[in-house]
Formats: sequence, structure tokens, C-alpha cells
Amino acid sequence: MTQVKAKKPCKPEDYELCKHFINAFQIIGKKWNGLIISSLCDTEDMRFKDLAHCIEACSDRVLVERLKELEEEKIVKRSVDGETGIISYSLTEKGSDLKPVFDQVHNWADKWV
Repeated sequence: MTQVKAKKPCKPEDYELCKHFINAFQIIGKKWNGLIISSLCDTEDMRFKDLAHCIEACSDRVLVERLKELEEEKIVKRSVDGETGIISYSLTEKGSDLKPVFDQVHNWADKWV
């Protein structure tokens, strides 16, 4: 009978790529961020009220906070119409690159959750 050596638990700091993975999940895993990104994946741009309607359980204050954070991360772009002053939000190129990821999460959720 052969003995199996006990493996030491992997530490994220041991792997350079894990840092990127951890950083990514700190952004997209933060409460409401996934739903905001997912909502914006489905449209070219959305007004705040439309986003708020899609994510009813999120307060306006928190939604504003999350949108600012996603804007700082260069995932979401905030635009103001020069004529009407209407503010809208859309995904940047960086944010749009998440679309296939979110499509797969939706597929997984439909199958398993």
C-alpha cells in the first residue's frame, strides 16, 4: 500500500496569476457589481433609473457608489448628453470583455442553481 503525502494548502500569494484572479473577483464579486455589469452587457447604454429598475434590491446610494467604483476601474463609462444633460452608463472595452464570462455564468446558473 502506498502512502499519499498530505498536500500543503495552496496560498494565493504563492502564484503570481492568482493575484490577478483575486483582484478580478474583488471587483466583480463585490455585491451588486455583477448585476450591474450583467445588465450593461445586454444594452449599449443605460440611464441610472433603468439600472435601478433592473437591480431593485440595491439602494440608489449604493448603486451610485458601485457605479463610481466600476468607473474608477475603467469597466463602466459615464456619459452626459450635452443637450439634455441625461446621464447614461455603458461598458468600456475592458468591461465588454467580461460579456463572454457573464454569458457562461448565466449558462452555469441556469443549469445548476
